[in-house]
Amino acid sequence: MASLQIPGAAGAKHDLLALGALVTRLDPGIIPFSEADQYQLHVSGGEYNVATNLSTCFGMRTAIASAIVNYPIGRRIEAAVRRAGVTPYYQRFDHDGVRGPNMAIVWSDRGQGVRAPVVFYNRSNEAAQQLKPGSFNWEEIFKPGIRWFHSGGIFSALSPTTSGLVIEAMQAAKKAGAIVSFDLNYRAKLWAIAAAEQGLSAAQAGEGAAKTLRKIAGYVDVLVGNEEDLQKGLGLKGQDVESKSKLDPTAFFGMMESVIKDFPNIKAVATTLREVHSTNRHSWSAVLWLDGKSYQAPTAELDVYDRVGGGDGFASGLFYGLLSGKSPEEALRLGWAHGALVTTTPGDTSMFSLDQVEAFAKGGSARIQR
Repeated sequence: MASLQIPGAAGAKHDLLALGALVTRLDPGIIPFSEADQYQLHVSGGEYNVATNLSTCFGMRTAIASAIVNYPIGRRIEAAVRRAGVTPYYQRFDHDGVRGPNMAIVWSDRGQGVRAPVVFYNRSNEAAQQLKPGSFNWEEIFKPGIRWFHSGGIFSALSPTTSGLVIEAMQAAKKAGAIVSFDLNYRAKLWAIAAAEQGLSAAQAGEGAAKTLRKIAGYVDVLVGNEEDLQKGLGLKGQDVESKSKLDPTAFFGMMESVIKDFPNIKAVATTLREVHSTNRHSWSAVLWLDGKSYQAPTAELDVYDRVGGGDGFASGLFYGLLSGKSPEEALRLGWAHGALVTTTPGDTSMFSLDQVEAFAKGGSARIQR
């Protein structure tokens, strides 16, 4: 099995380019949706979060390829992308003034104590669903040089054409010599809706999702996903994880043989481990399998303010470590530390500096900084 070889930074225009949907997340805080009359708006997107974190926290040159609608919400999103220092490559759509196409809305509260967070979507007539192979000139985008390409399962589930676009982009990224990563982010409800629009049953939705994600995984170097993602998203057999502690990595590491048997191209697999005691109290760890070796981060007890974005925070910290030539242990700790910090603030993206992440990764505490 070939080892993971990270392209150098010299001559590259982008350290990482992400392909995915840009969305607005409406957050009423701890107030239940049925009682809320004020919402905080966060610009988000699983793939975009990684690009933003790498730019704002880790100082890397990142880009996003996505759909944007020419209306006020689209302009609000564009402004956030500019502030984050992320280079945009947009396929633009005009709004008809009534029905769209739209920038998607994710409704997501924070929960509190014994009350779990709630997430639901309004992705009706979403512009990003219309993205398809040919929407972007990858040869032109990648020509100046790219080190890492990233996408994910949420974007791939939006429509048959978005998964086709992911594969097209991965093929071009491979040709350009980039590392390719993919966050499985298996969301059964998204795959079910996409299948229903094609007249397929729930069972067929799961089969279709696994078929599509397996095709994508054939181009991937670095995979992000837990054992449930691997089982449901890629159709791999694994242990029954219900009886085990969520912090026990044996089920995850036990699946690596199956991963490599089916996908010998994959060189690294990583995920967070989280034991949820209450909405605001989590035990947090992370694991990495890289080039045949296994690594585990420490376990931290988190006082969670907003759990959304922690996984993307982990991925971006891990990618930074690998792109920067850190050891596997250091890269994993940076991802673990950054993901933990992201859960302490509102919104999905990083509000931290590299020195804060490095301090926590090395065992820093929450003592006051004077």
